[in-house]
Amino acid sequence: MIELSPEITTVVMFGGILVGILLGFPLAFSLSGVSMIIGFLLWGPGMFEMFYLRLYGISTEYVFLAFPLFVFMGIMVERSGVTERLFGSLYLLLGGLRGGLAISTIILGTIMAAAVGVIGASVVMMGLIALPAMVKRKYDGALASGAVCAGGTLGILIPPSIMLVIYGPTATISVGELFMAAFIPGFLLSSLYIGYVAIRCLIRPELGPVMPPEQRAVPVKKKMYLLATSLMPPVILILAVLGTIFFGIAAPTEAAAMGAVGAMILAFFYRTLNLKAIWETAFRTMHTTSMALFIAIGANMFTGTFLGMGCGDVLTDLIIGVPFGRWGSFALIMFIVFILGMFIDWIGIVLVMVPLITPIGDALGFDRLWFAMCVVVNLQLSFMSPPFAYAIFFLRGIIPDEMGIDTNAIIRGVLPFLGLIIIGLTLMIIFPDIILWLPNLMMKR
Repeated sequence: MIELSPEITTVVMFGGILVGILLGFPLAFSLSGVSMIIGFLLWGPGMFEMFYLRLYGISTEYVFLAFPLFVFMGIMVERSGVTERLFGSLYLLLGGLRGGLAISTIILGTIMAAAVGVIGASVVMMGLIALPAMVKRKYDGALASGAVCAGGTLGILIPPSIMLVIYGPTATISVGELFMAAFIPGFLLSSLYIGYVAIRCLIRPELGPVMPPEQRAVPVKKKMYLLATSLMPPVILILAVLGTIFFGIAAPTEAAAMGAVGAMILAFFYRTLNLKAIWETAFRTMHTTSMALFIAIGANMFTGTFLGMGCGDVLTDLIIGVPFGRWGSFALIMFIVFILGMFIDWIGIVLVMVPLITPIGDALGFDRLWFAMCVVVNLQLSFMSPPFAYAIFFLRGIIPDEMGIDTNAIIRGVLPFLGLIIIGLTLMIIFPDIILWLPNLMMKR
């Protein structure tokens, strides 16, 4: 066996992952490959027993069963057609405001975030429904794209977020508590987005013109009826899933199963449920779950080798040793997460970094739930931060050339929303009760 200091091993392991990603290997294979090579050379054959125990732990983690069920629920809701009806109702209700369609898009993203929870589905869904309507009404392409990306990415924060389902077991935090902690931050970001669009269009009306009067000449009673009938089905589904978790009636896994069944019932009443829809939804769920599972296996192998070789102490000493005390360490952690988000999938960041930084947060004296939500909100930036930028590339992939919106326009559109996420995260750091108030309230019941 080769002997290397923990410091050199740390550099070699992270460097190996970077090289693997730059060479085009999937993150899961980069993680597992580096772990096996370094583990065998420095640890010997005994590392295989460690791998087996960690993989067994993943396969028997009951909470992880909620992941495919929530994914299934989100995809089925996406296919049901409820989004089109809801956007049409919001379109009539808010179309008379400057920037009303962009505001409707963000509200739609907020509502559907609690029913879909999958970023790709949310962004694509709103890009197909809301973006053409805004372009047709002469909205600024950058503003419209930014509203779609920002509203769509809320699905990974507002419960039932699949990110939180993975984060909970990884950081040994109750998924139910994470769900409670994420609500107010999610609505805070949504409110900041809406406020920005409203103010921007008030100052520059040409960016978000109002709908023509003849298109919104619908009686108020009819508008409210359309809104109520389109809003009630997803709200009932959301309350059925999250209400059972918040009030202790069911664990997240059972609630996810109920949500999957509820989504199928919703699709049935919207007359979109058939064997083809079930098959395609199941196939997409299997594809997404398999990808996450491979990354989870690679990440567990990596963290097992990393911690087993004493590299965790190196990382802890590095972060705790920075100037300005624990807040300097906290800022460094947030910066590392942000930079990783520009290059690596969020699943990889959660599964690799969370087991490493959570004990550091504990050592610094931060509340574990508050610390976790700061990391999760920080990861909101990764979906709109080039060069990786999931949301940008999802949206660009569905925009036809005749719309005249290129990648540069989308990037210009999301930049102000990145600033709003930073403002929201700053408020959560200054006022921790934004995160902790609801969990503390529910825990007292």
